[in-house]
Amino acid sequence: MLRWIRQQLGFDPPHQSDTRTVYIANRFPQHGHYVPQRFADNRIISSKYTVWNFVPKNLFEQFRRIANFYFLIIFLVQLMIDTPTSPVTSGLPLFFVITVTAIKQGYEDWLRHKADNEVNGAPVFVVRSGSLVQTRSKNIRVGDIVRVAKDETFPVDLVLLSSDRAEGTCHITTTSLDGETNLKTHYSVPETLVSQSVSRLEALHAVLECQQPDADLYRFVGRITVTQQGEEIVRPLGPENLLLRGARLKNTKEIFGVAVYTGMESKMALNYKCKSQKRSAVEKSMNTFLLIYLGILLFEAILSTILKYAWQAENKWDEPFYNQKTEQERNSSQILKFISDFLAFLVLYNFIIPISLYVTVEMQKFLGSFFIGWDLDLYHEESDQMAQVNTSDLNEELGQVEYVFTDKTGTLTENEMLFRECSINGIKYQEINGKLVPEGMTDDLPDRSVSPLSREELLFLKAVSLCHTVQISYEQPGDGPGDPFSHANGFSSQMEYYASSPDEKALVEATKRMGVTFIGSHGETMEIKTFGKPEKFKLLHVLEFDANRRRMSVILQTPTGEKVLFTKGAESAILPFTTSGEINKTRVHVDEFALKGLRTLVVACRHFSVEEYEEVDQRLHKARTALQQREERLAEVFSFIEKDLELLGATGVEDKLQEKVQETIEALRLAGIKVWVLTGDKHETAVSVSLSCGHFHRTMNILELVQQKSDNECAEQLRQLARRIKEDHVIQHGLVVDGASLSLALRGHEKLFMEVCKNCSAVLCCRMAPLQKAKVVRLLKTSPEKPITLAIGDGANDVSMIQEAHVGIGIMGKEGRQAVQNSDYAIARFKFLSKLLLVHGHFYYIRIATLVQYFFYKNVCFITPQFLYQFFCLFSQQTLYDSVYLTLYNICFTSLPILVYSLFEQLVHPHVLQSKPVLYRDISKNSLLSFKTFLYWTLLGFCHAFAFFFGSYILMGEDTSLMGNGQMFGNWTFGTLVFTVMLITVTLKLALETHFWTWMNHFVTWGSIAFYFIFSLFYGGIIWPFLHTQDMYFVFVQLLSSGSAWFAIIIIIIICLFPDIIKKVFYRHLQPTSTQKSQMEEDKSSVSSEYDSAESWSRGEDNWQLLAASPPPAQGPALCSPR
Repeated sequence: MLRWIRQQLGFDPPHQSDTRTVYIANRFPQHGHYVPQRFADNRIISSKYTVWNFVPKNLFEQFRRIANFYFLIIFLVQLMIDTPTSPVTSGLPLFFVITVTAIKQGYEDWLRHKADNEVNGAPVFVVRSGSLVQTRSKNIRVGDIVRVAKDETFPVDLVLLSSDRAEGTCHITTTSLDGETNLKTHYSVPETLVSQSVSRLEALHAVLECQQPDADLYRFVGRITVTQQGEEIVRPLGPENLLLRGARLKNTKEIFGVAVYTGMESKMALNYKCKSQKRSAVEKSMNTFLLIYLGILLFEAILSTILKYAWQAENKWDEPFYNQKTEQERNSSQILKFISDFLAFLVLYNFIIPISLYVTVEMQKFLGSFFIGWDLDLYHEESDQMAQVNTSDLNEELGQVEYVFTDKTGTLTENEMLFRECSINGIKYQEINGKLVPEGMTDDLPDRSVSPLSREELLFLKAVSLCHTVQISYEQPGDGPGDPFSHANGFSSQMEYYASSPDEKALVEATKRMGVTFIGSHGETMEIKTFGKPEKFKLLHVLEFDANRRRMSVILQTPTGEKVLFTKGAESAILPFTTSGEINKTRVHVDEFALKGLRTLVVACRHFSVEEYEEVDQRLHKARTALQQREERLAEVFSFIEKDLELLGATGVEDKLQEKVQETIEALRLAGIKVWVLTGDKHETAVSVSLSCGHFHRTMNILELVQQKSDNECAEQLRQLARRIKEDHVIQHGLVVDGASLSLALRGHEKLFMEVCKNCSAVLCCRMAPLQKAKVVRLLKTSPEKPITLAIGDGANDVSMIQEAHVGIGIMGKEGRQAVQNSDYAIARFKFLSKLLLVHGHFYYIRIATLVQYFFYKNVCFITPQFLYQFFCLFSQQTLYDSVYLTLYNICFTSLPILVYSLFEQLVHPHVLQSKPVLYRDISKNSLLSFKTFLYWTLLGFCHAFAFFFGSYILMGEDTSLMGNGQMFGNWTFGTLVFTVMLITVTLKLALETHFWTWMNHFVTWGSIAFYFIFSLFYGGIIWPFLHTQDMYFVFVQLLSSGSAWFAIIIIIIICLFPDIIKKVFYRHLQPTSTQKSQMEEDKSSVSSEYDSAESWSRGEDNWQLLAASPPPAQGPALCSPR
């Protein structure tokens, strides 16, 4: 119970040991020294709250917001001291805001609970006490043997013990984890693969040691010790033995595995990202404005308190004859009285801080985000994918982007590879009609299906068709997995390759077309067909690809018994380790391929003697069974193996550009957005693609910061580039930087590097590691100008960059879904970025900017008359408005028009925004929320407030009778007149700001004014028994029965809004912005089109009249004969 309480509070201590020991089937040792380790249960918890902590935790989170906390303090002050307004006036709006937010967050968490219960309650089969038992997923413990059937997902992280296949392998897909759709093969160790039944598993005695839970999906270090006939056999375990929770079993009837990581310790759960809270520029501006208004509030409260005591210095005002003080009041502390009065004024003016602003902004962002998902222009028909919003908090930030950082492969390109050229033994070849033809020759050569290739050509093609991790799927009539070699003889059946890398798939498909076909792998055997002749190779070791080595290798035993290593990778990872072959010629060919924009790989081999291979085998076994520092030891062994290579050749694969990439980059450039391409590709390939996609122009002066070896060399090169830019300031510049030079530049010359970059129109960073991408984004993000950055990518290597940028966008590509899962927005193609920014970003920004400014404006209009009224009531803290009006002003009377405006407003038609990207510049640099604009709205609010108050005051005058029976208005009628004028004016002010009218705008604008009148008549027309006072009884009816009051309402509204209309017209015609010019052009075109349609309609009417007046036409073919 105590542990459960500690877990709930988050105090459960972490595991002390670096490794965990798992006893398979939970057969613990019987000796007394054994202390069982504690492991998490198998429940998945993605929810934030529980029934017990929802109220305190949610309230704590909500009151961390300054505005909510401020209103809570005001509410408590109203409860503690005698204040002019009821505690209900601030308590009810606060309760409304807190409740709405709590309901929204509670509902979202309930959905998470529901999903968790579904997952945790799923039925699973576990081997217990010698039989197969069905239980719930949440009851699985570490050490349990779990059975999983075909097409089921793994309920826990399992180490594979056995499968229904004789070789103990199984195929899985990890689509839900990393989005890769290819089949992956996982293996069991030889000692457990025979345990294919419950009885054999029950007899299995084994202990598994592995690392503690780790979030890395592709890393697992462990070993299994199997006891057979008293002998202990130790086998290494790696990622190929681990079946991850969330992955799905394919092409395998059933498997048995032992649970090693459960529940929140599984790799899938450890990869749940708590997204870092990104705050938009608008939110930061909003908080700044709130602090300014808090300052105004404190100033008004302090001034009112001081003036009250200055006024009461005279005895006749301090204690008038009609309001004598009690003895207690005379003897009370002056300091306490001053504080009490200050707090009372604070409460009286507190509505200048708009509490409902936060809830309105939250609703606007939440509802507004649906428009992105609903936009059919962002729908990709081929992949059936809509745009996706993961974070609605950053909608308006899409309208403020100044820098776009984009990946190349899969983002600008399709990530669909097509084999184009290769270099073998220093000779360049092309593929023509499925034949390998030397460059410059045609394919009218003798038929090569009979005459084999040369030894070098054949070895190269065999290396390419064997050095990979490709899987094969066959179209089969039955359900069974089938034997891949059963197709070796009649392989006309449908065969499809699956690969985690599109390059590998393209290369294996190319060798198949050229006559060397990869048939499949079966256990430790790989089979190829060379011009119809089958050959079997024994797979001895796979040296997996990693980002540091940038190559992968296989060690095979050929049909003749020879041991050979085939390796392929980037030219910088292979060529330095080659000792024979046409090295210089191949290097030239690789550069030529890169200049054409092709992706290059270099292929090499190494032949082992018997003694060499024995040493290699021993070293690999020792490194792979190590529990500590396994990666480092393997890297050391891999370096020992992958040396003294014989160069075979190189491949050039084309990755074609996505549709409309050039137009999108050009549109972004016109919008004032700088585009940086960050890629891992080599220099020449990246430059070639940059030129072809329009990132670099042919007229651009391309500057290079590449292959820098030292700090001094790098600094000198940067100074030279800075000088060149100053000298050629007229020409546009593009900059190319490689990863190594970038590391040097960021080490001590950041300022100089940033100066060069900012003066370049386009920057290309090549040979970039994932963390370097994030560093570049952070460097720009934290520069003195603080520009808004956007990162877009499609692969796991782009995640750090996407999370670092202000806005992260994932492309739903072929490199998994990790980028999408970690992004703020996801789109199917790069071309959709232009509409997302230029249209949606533009709309969201102008909507929320106006929403924020308008909220402050209407609250200044609301509370300033209250402040002015104190000058006329001896600062007695008498309220101008009734408590009900104070409470409902922000909640009911003025809330809907601005919410609807903020959802539907469009200053310009979407097509105009896309066709004129330059309009994006009008809203850049947070221009609509600049201090100048803020000051304008605030001063406008104060001016209107003065007009409301003094306009009404002049009308009432000194004892003026405005009623037909000679009666005069009282203070509640005066306050209601001010409130009525104010409410109509602020609603009409928003109507003047609205450019795009829908039926909903009309409904809420005029409906809000109508609702106020109906409510006031209803509220003031009845004596309400539950109210302490009936101050408002018949007040509104009396007000409306006076013609003078109606006249005053109309005059004051005109006085307030007429200057605003004049200003708008003046600025629109004398100093129009680009947006306003586009609006006027749009208006003219719509007027002319309406005129044309009206004219054509009138012509149509005339024609109908003529037709009616003319005699009926003759019957027959004459009617349809051409004239």
